[in-house]
Amino acid sequence: MIYVIAISELHPGCREKFIAAAKENIPNVRAEEGCLLYELNGNFASGLSAQIPLNDDTVVFIEGWESMAHLKKHLESAHMADFRTKVSGMRKASTMRVVTPVA
Repeated sequence: MIYVIAISELHPGCREKFIAAAKENIPNVRAEEGCLLYELNGNFASGLSAQIPLNDDTVVFIEGWESMAHLKKHLESAHMADFRTKVSGMRKASTMRVVTPVA
């Protein structure tokens, strides 16, 4: 199993449009073979000192996949290509971390 933490820093004023495009695509992703978890998250003020400060224009996809092969197939899917087209120009920056359980 692998997990993906994909962080998108959005341009001001793009958050709601980005979320709308994601909501439209989420059912497609969740229906993919090998998808265990796929959620879009926003900043939550936890009050914990170790929390990295994120602004309201930052959103985070948290994903779970059975394997790297499933993740690669997901990234190459037509609905993800369509999603990337719909959100083109909305992101200032995007990063991805892929992790797997070690304990």
